Amino acid sequence: MPALRSPHDREILRLALPALVTLAAEPTYLLVDTAMVGHLGVAPLAALALAVSVLGTITGLGVVATYATTAAVARLSGAGQDEDLRALASQALWLGAGVGATGAVVVVALGPLWIDALGGTGDTADDAARYLRIAAPGLALALASMAAQGWMRGTGDLRTPLKIVLLGNAINVVLNPILIYGAGLGLDGSAIATLVGQLTMGALFVRVLWRAGAAPGVGGTAAEVPSAAPGRAAGDDGSPAGSAPRGAAGPVDRRPSLVLLRHLGSTGGFLLVRTGALLLTFAVASAVAARIDEPSLAAHQIGWQLFLFLALVLDAAAIAGQVLIGRALGAGRVDEALEASRRMVLLTVTVGVLAAIVLFALRGAIIGAFTGDAAVRDRALDLWPVLCAMLPFAAAVFAFDGILIGAGDARYLAGAMVAAAVVGLPAMVLLREAGAGIAGVWGGIVVVMAARLAATWWRWRGGRWATPGAWRT
Repeated sequence: MPALRSPHDREILRLALPALVTLAAEPTYLLVDTAMVGHLGVAPLAALALAVSVLGTITGLGVVATYATTAAVARLSGAGQDEDLRALASQALWLGAGVGATGAVVVVALGPLWIDALGGTGDTADDAARYLRIAAPGLALALASMAAQGWMRGTGDLRTPLKIVLLGNAINVVLNPILIYGAGLGLDGSAIATLVGQLTMGALFVRVLWRAGAAPGVGGTAAEVPSAAPGRAAGDDGSPAGSAPRGAAGPVDRRPSLVLLRHLGSTGGFLLVRTGALLLTFAVASAVAARIDEPSLAAHQIGWQLFLFLALVLDAAAIAGQVLIGRALGAGRVDEALEASRRMVLLTVTVGVLAAIVLFALRGAIIGAFTGDAAVRDRALDLWPVLCAMLPFAAAVFAFDGILIGAGDARYLAGAMVAAAVVGLPAMVLLREAGAGIAGVWGGIVVVMAARLAATWWRWRGGRWATPGAWRT
């Protein structure tokens, strides 16, 4: 039987609590939008569902920059390589800038086609496309800031991101009712409020990380990332071969470094495949729901936003896992990494069970807060038991993901997620065609999560992910 207390509990809570508030605050602007727009009627809510599906997919892919940066920085932090941390601060910004610019271009250029592929038609599709055009500049800066947030997480600083995210969300919460109802802008007002909040957050994140890259460190000069190339080996202190003595502090070159960006990109590439396969399953879920009827799509939007909100809350332990596991492995403390991982899984699953109980008990009040339409409410009640039943083992998946990401085991995660999508996507369509409706769509999502759980648990249990060193090669 697991112990009631663990020496790792305090550190897990120290990292997870600010991450919890940050992760809960990040989707708040979408929850606020959903609640505000939902009372405008079914058509605006359906348009918001289509736009958010596109934005959520792009933002989810942008999270790759956060995770790749967190894993690398946490290992360097554990190994005490401070000048390498400064070097990665500037490189993280270059990575984020590339991701942000790409995301904004994709949304503006391909947004209407994407909405059409999701089943949007007529005025609903036009409204969704206009929402995307308004939100695109904010999306670009929000994506750029994700790498900055990953760098801060990797160093164990979760309070600064918390303050910035709270400020941005406060701006959005205040502007939403003013613009939607006061100014009579409707759905456009919601998009403008989101834009202003994201621009504020993004600018502050970029400013903080730019200054972090310029601050003098206490370690040696920035070293290049070790690769698998022949003849390259780590030094006795865990630093890359060829690095300067630790006391030789010097300036860090802020220009893009192909070596450092290649290291971040290799991890990010596998995480991109993993995240892309994951988001594809939810994009297909939205498309299948849209082809049932409009109330089903609106109900799916409510369920999906709540799941996203709760998933990010449950992911707080996974963020702690990325930092603790990366730090322990960077310092060569494999036993500590294994023990901390066991504790994080237990704590996260416990929270998942409690969240499922509360969500099911308050289902009537929660659904009523998002819509007054009887058809939408009935469809939401159909999917609710599936959503609640999925939360406990989904929580375990988030914990295992955090552990493996922190260890840099991105290649395995990519393969596991692709396999889960191959199993789950046909199940989603087959259940819908069998007449299960929106509950069938969510049944397919359950199949995806179950496959992910089996794969990540197997990897964690085998222990092959626990590779020590400042860099995972």
